[in-house]
Amino acid sequence: MALKPESGALAEMPMRFGDDALLWAAWLYYEDGLTQSEIAQKMGLSRASVNTWLADARARGLVNIEIQPERFRAVSVARGLKDHFGLHDCLVIPSEGDGKPLIERLGQAGAMVLKRLVRSGDTLAVTWGRSVLALASALDHPGLADIRVVQATGSTTARIAWTPEACASRLASALGARWIPLSVPAIVSSPAMRAMLMEEPVLAEQLQVLSEANRIIMGISSMRPESTIHSSGFLEGVDRHAHYQDAVGSLLGRFISARGELVAGPVNDRTIGLDLDGLRRVPQKIAVAGGIDKVAAILAALRGGLIDVLVTDAATARGVLTADGWQESSRRPAPVVPAIATRSHGKKLINEARNAVDESLAGALLAHEALISLVPGTSRAVMAKHGPRPGKVGIVIGGGAGHEPGFWGYVGQGLADAAVVGNIFAAPPPGPILAASRAVDGGAGLLYIFGNFSGDVMNFEMAREMAEAGGIPVRQIITTDDIASSEPDSRGSRRGVAGNVFVFRIAGAAADLGASLEACEAVTRRAAQRVYTMGLALEPARLPDTGRPGYELGADEMEIGVGVHGEPGVERQRLVSADDAADLLLDRILAEMVPARGDRVAVLVNSLGGTPAMELYILTRRIRQRLTAHGITVSHMLVGPYYTSLDMAGVSLSVLHLDDELAALMDHPCDAPALMSKGGRA
Repeated sequence: MALKPESGALAEMPMRFGDDALLWAAWLYYEDGLTQSEIAQKMGLSRASVNTWLADARARGLVNIEIQPERFRAVSVARGLKDHFGLHDCLVIPSEGDGKPLIERLGQAGAMVLKRLVRSGDTLAVTWGRSVLALASALDHPGLADIRVVQATGSTTARIAWTPEACASRLASALGARWIPLSVPAIVSSPAMRAMLMEEPVLAEQLQVLSEANRIIMGISSMRPESTIHSSGFLEGVDRHAHYQDAVGSLLGRFISARGELVAGPVNDRTIGLDLDGLRRVPQKIAVAGGIDKVAAILAALRGGLIDVLVTDAATARGVLTADGWQESSRRPAPVVPAIATRSHGKKLINEARNAVDESLAGALLAHEALISLVPGTSRAVMAKHGPRPGKVGIVIGGGAGHEPGFWGYVGQGLADAAVVGNIFAAPPPGPILAASRAVDGGAGLLYIFGNFSGDVMNFEMAREMAEAGGIPVRQIITTDDIASSEPDSRGSRRGVAGNVFVFRIAGAAADLGASLEACEAVTRRAAQRVYTMGLALEPARLPDTGRPGYELGADEMEIGVGVHGEPGVERQRLVSADDAADLLLDRILAEMVPARGDRVAVLVNSLGGTPAMELYILTRRIRQRLTAHGITVSHMLVGPYYTSLDMAGVSLSVLHLDDELAALMDHPCDAPALMSKGGRA
């Protein structure tokens, strides 16, 4: 419960505490260790008032030795963002809550922030987008004087509701401000047309107001197919891969690289509105954006110094920080854990937890020394002994450890040429990826394949930039087969999981047959779009350093739609029989895949680490029964621990919807530690 300060009684409160002065006082006392006198001075109160507030915090349950966990995490991450990126301030909201969509809650949070920052006489520039419109809709702050709200860009397509005009006019209405439009399209047909329009007196006057903006409210777009920048019409008629392959996000209709620098292309000289240099000159830049798919874009904007105040959600904030190498500091010594004799604590055959990844990889290299070896000069980059060759496209894959035999298990002839492994459930850094790239470059270019996780996306992107700077052309496929992680119309936001195995297989076969880089990319991209995965857990994974589960799961429960990094699923229900579990997974996949009778598929029944072969084959029996009943032919079948999540008890089902070319590539011979075929069907 928030205690509202008396008017004028408090010093200005840091934004990360919202309007909750009681939480601020409790934080200063219990987390920052200030005395009551120091708190009184900092907050502009009497010492007696501080004493009363702290007592209230305890009485209301806000403080129970520790600050409420959800609030603490949000404030802790907000402070991490503020300190790590040198922001003026930051507000982080929970990623879920109140049953409201994230966009709506981000808008409410952004409205609260703007209400605290805006002053009479301000000139506010405004971009467009769902979050910005939600902010404008949630704001109600009349009573200020001489406010001007000006569009930061011209107009966009009318096919969307969150146009620049809608965002700016609604915000102006909420503030009782004067609205200044830019009376032109945001993107025009040619640079010549732009130059001609810029000379129009009406537009020049409006742009002059824009140049006087002292604050800007802006959204940030990812580069996903369903993102704001795509729906706004900026990329219509433009080959994104030819011109904006380096872009990871967009602000103001401008495209930015992973370092937050402008990615120039044919749209740039046709766009009317604030550019990135103009944005940097605005004294206060307020960004409102959230959602895991925007991690790369937000991080790029932060790296480029394009944000001063950030409003986002906890999962996105943590993703941004993790992708940039931030580690949360321990607040106090770890609590003493009492001895536990049940499966709530997993037993491990390891030496030191910190050495588990390196020692495991060392064993794999010895076990398969005829097939794989270390990339020279690295400790966790593996290359095939018989794969790379001159004139052949090199396939480079990778991701975090904990998925063994992923990823080194798929390095070999007819599969990947190299794999790079990070820490447990953490992306490998760009350096080893670049070293592996150079080691397997045969002069025909490289194809990177990795799952859709923020750290992997960022680090493979950086490695690609460095490789291309050295003259090696690189294309990349980001896998998104986990259908539980996002709705069908947002496939670009989904995680890449066990369906990777089929994608590696297709890419490796195409490259081994001598396909060009463009052809390899095309057929692999098609395979990635036609593979679907759904998983369930009976027991969660346990990290080697703690032996403890990532979440609690009752003895008679199972978690549906789990991630492979310990992410909870989308649904929890009572444990069912093997046949019912198989039906549950397959029905979701078939509902999206929509196969016709007579179609062919490849199927992977995958152990997540702790489920034995007996149970996998029981599931396989039922899945084959169901597919036969649908009139679908299973032409390729894999059963076993192909893509695990440490020792998670559970299973995932992956189905690749084949066409003639994909089926032929699945028949191509391969020879790697985790997958071997002499031709024909597995």
